[in-house]
Amino acid sequence: MFENYKVYETTLAGRPLKLETGKMCGLANASVMASYGETVVLCNVTASAKPREGVDFFPLSVDYEEKLYSVGKIPGSFQRREARPSEHAILTSRCIDRPIRPLFPKDMRNDCSVVATVMSVDPDCSPEITAMIGVSAAIAISDIPWDGPISGVNVGLVEGKIVINPTLEQRAKTELNLTVASTADLVAMIEAGGNEIDDETMFDAIMAGHKANQEVVEFINGIVKEIGKPKFEFESSNPDPVLFQEIEDLVIEDVKKALDTDDKNVRDAAILPISDLIHEKYDEQFEGNEAKLDEILYLIQKHVVRSWLKDEHKRVDGRGIDEIRPLNAQIDLLPRVHGSGMFTRGQTQVLSVATLGTVSDAQQLDGLDENTEKRYIHHYNFPSYSVGETKPSRGPGRREIGHGALAEKALVPVIPSIEEFPYSIRVVSEVLSSNGSTSQGSICGSTLALMAAGVPIKAPVAGISCGLITGDEGVYGDFMTMVDIQGLEDFYGDMDFKVAGTKKGITAIQMDLKVHGLTPEIIKEAFEKTHKARNYILDEVMLKAIAEPRKELSKYAPKMLITTINPEKIGDVIGKQGKVIQKLQEECDCTINIEEDGKVFVSSVDYDNAKRAIAIIETIANDPEVGAVYNGVVTRLMNFGAFVEIAPGKEGLVHISQLDVKRTEKVEDAVQVGDQVIVKVTEIDDQGRLNLSRRDALIEVNGLVPEDDGDDNKDRKRGKRPHSKRPR
Repeated sequence: MFENYKVYETTLAGRPLKLETGKMCGLANASVMASYGETVVLCNVTASAKPREGVDFFPLSVDYEEKLYSVGKIPGSFQRREARPSEHAILTSRCIDRPIRPLFPKDMRNDCSVVATVMSVDPDCSPEITAMIGVSAAIAISDIPWDGPISGVNVGLVEGKIVINPTLEQRAKTELNLTVASTADLVAMIEAGGNEIDDETMFDAIMAGHKANQEVVEFINGIVKEIGKPKFEFESSNPDPVLFQEIEDLVIEDVKKALDTDDKNVRDAAILPISDLIHEKYDEQFEGNEAKLDEILYLIQKHVVRSWLKDEHKRVDGRGIDEIRPLNAQIDLLPRVHGSGMFTRGQTQVLSVATLGTVSDAQQLDGLDENTEKRYIHHYNFPSYSVGETKPSRGPGRREIGHGALAEKALVPVIPSIEEFPYSIRVVSEVLSSNGSTSQGSICGSTLALMAAGVPIKAPVAGISCGLITGDEGVYGDFMTMVDIQGLEDFYGDMDFKVAGTKKGITAIQMDLKVHGLTPEIIKEAFEKTHKARNYILDEVMLKAIAEPRKELSKYAPKMLITTINPEKIGDVIGKQGKVIQKLQEECDCTINIEEDGKVFVSSVDYDNAKRAIAIIETIANDPEVGAVYNGVVTRLMNFGAFVEIAPGKEGLVHISQLDVKRTEKVEDAVQVGDQVIVKVTEIDDQGRLNLSRRDALIEVNGLVPEDDGDDNKDRKRGKRPHSKRPR
């Protein structure tokens, strides 16, 4: 029945890799079931027969679909089915998109859809990498024009050793989370998060990943030779050469004048009359397809910018090739937030705001991997006004999610542990103005906001981008790189190589390309330039705005204390139906979070309230000790004394003789029900009952003198004070 069914097998990092085709999804242009270990991803690719009208880009969509049945879970939503893609799925889709997109013909306008459906997950074998390889194989054997294949691998750094596709156990120990995609010859994509990795180690890890990829590319090429379909012909969107030359001769000098400015607004305004001139003269000829004229103007601008950079080493704003635009850093722009910082680079400006929350504010994750929550959250917003446009806000798109994740990845390595700083942290980066590398601006602004908020980060982080212009021969010929690319250089250039890190090393990389890939020489040069640039940003701008994290938190931030109790006592602290913990939170005006291992986090805007709650919790969880002093509440009065509760469920008797430093005739003369009093444990009988003394506590803590204590009076006359302790 399945006469076209084929199975191809190899190994990758010591684990079996299998690609199957010809059994499923017969109506797609191509379908591959990719298996790596026991991870299985179904990869399908389809393309429209005709180009989409009125678009000036290649309409490619890439969707990575997470199915929770792949890990034996039922979705937690009300509908009990997968809803919108998780952020992780969106980031994976972007990670697959970036290396495959440049390999499609630039003049093709046929819709192309790539869908990778995760159907089974082996924790030791990454479904993301399996999807990337399966997608590559599917496009390669299809009839869709493409200059692949590619392969992708994860690279880890475990105990100082580079590891390809680390297992679950190794991922828990790795200092580096690097994804590398490659063609047969070039590095096509780099995505990395690392714990301050030095440039040399990062380069070696990339090259190790590239070498592993080349073996898989060779494996896929063997499959293509056997069953690959002939590529279909498509209608090119390239303009007529004669017409292009005619329009270029008409407007080239005006375009050069319009582009020769460092102000994006001035440049955009100067281009408008040129566009109007072209449309006025040629609209009739292109009736119904006027977008072709806009594409011609785009190509003319691209030619001007690239020739300036490549042939004259001239940038549109007059900067030197490795010169950074004017920089500015400020903190404390917003009075009642926990921390704020604004970073400006040229016409790119980002305001970041840090908020500190309780441990329970950590984000809950419902995905395919082992991560169930994260306590550092970074969100990035890119409103239309930041580029002078008038689009309504519709929530974060894939770009916003991707840029926020990059900034988060860059800062996570310097965030203190929960033991050092028991808070959940959210930073929101608001892009106020955009002219290139807002993601790196958000990293710088967020570092400022965190330091201003008093988060004891391990080291400040800065980010910068590096651009690339290649010659007619592509990356194998002449090339040049430049630091701090603005929007026009990103738009018309070949690369946006974003690197973030501390002075010590790299914490995040994201590389976007419009060419097929990079040589080792380009990667080395990009590392060298970005390292020098981020050190300059740190020393000359950011650390002059705030040299180190503040020692004190904002008065509006919650004050957090942490203690650890015996896990067997958690039930006592919570109480029946939660009554004890609820009462404690109400009385101390605080929030209490208890983890299964016995860690207790108490937060309150008032530090004293948090401290009081911690003391009560420790009293509940720990057996009282003779000699310990506690704060308590009078609960009952008897003729012979008063009962005082030192913690929920823990009550003791203060005999009438121990109620005060002076003689007490009636209990009511010394205390009333509801009074808060300090008491000292004087005895615990064989039945566990507590005998307490307010008298001893007043002497010990407050230094009061009993009426009948002559010895103590003598000590006071000599200038001595009784030993003092703070009550619990």
